[in-house]
Amino acid sequence: MKNKKIEKVSGTAVPVQGNDIDTDRIIPARHLRSITFEGLGEYAFEDDRKQAKGEHPFDDPQYSGASILLVNRNFGSGSSREHAPQSLMRWGINAIIGESFGEIFFGNSSTLGIPCLIIKEQEAQFLQESVKSDSSQSINIDLSKQLITLGQHTIGFQLIESVRQSFLSGEWDALGQLLESSQDTQKVYERLPYISGFIHSFKEHSTD
Repeated sequence: MKNKKIEKVSGTAVPVQGNDIDTDRIIPARHLRSITFEGLGEYAFEDDRKQAKGEHPFDDPQYSGASILLVNRNFGSGSSREHAPQSLMRWGINAIIGESFGEIFFGNSSTLGIPCLIIKEQEAQFLQESVKSDSSQSINIDLSKQLITLGQHTIGFQLIESVRQSFLSGEWDALGQLLESSQDTQKVYERLPYISGFIHSFKEHSTD
């Protein structure tokens, strides 16, 4: 299997402040009709951005190229739409740091290789205000040491241990593992008695 370990994430950050930002706000329901996830990045926070009239952080040129999202409490709550983390990933987000996350959003993000790291309220506010004052600063995340570094400041974070280990081992990408093990999957498929019996029966009926 290709090395898909996620041990460190580094980059500039974009702060999106506010509690209880749900998945409806992250990606509006009208985009759930999309056949694929391609192109969803441009619609992240679409309605919030329209209301902000160009002043939303995702429209602010100083945060262009940011790969780490800084949020507050209960981010990604609400409906279980997987389009929400997909849109953030396709906008360019590789990690999210906040006070707490919606459970399903957390799970959907993890399966995309996006760590959702939990820190204290005052630490979240510190990171957001620091980035707002100087958006060129890089934030460094070390998953093995469980540390976030911004300049001279170091912050510890919480992450479910099994999820953290899946990032470190590369096992977070379950679909990738399945696709890369297609030969092994085929062998298992071929030796299952109920599968081979079904195929034999199907062939007999199709020739009648």
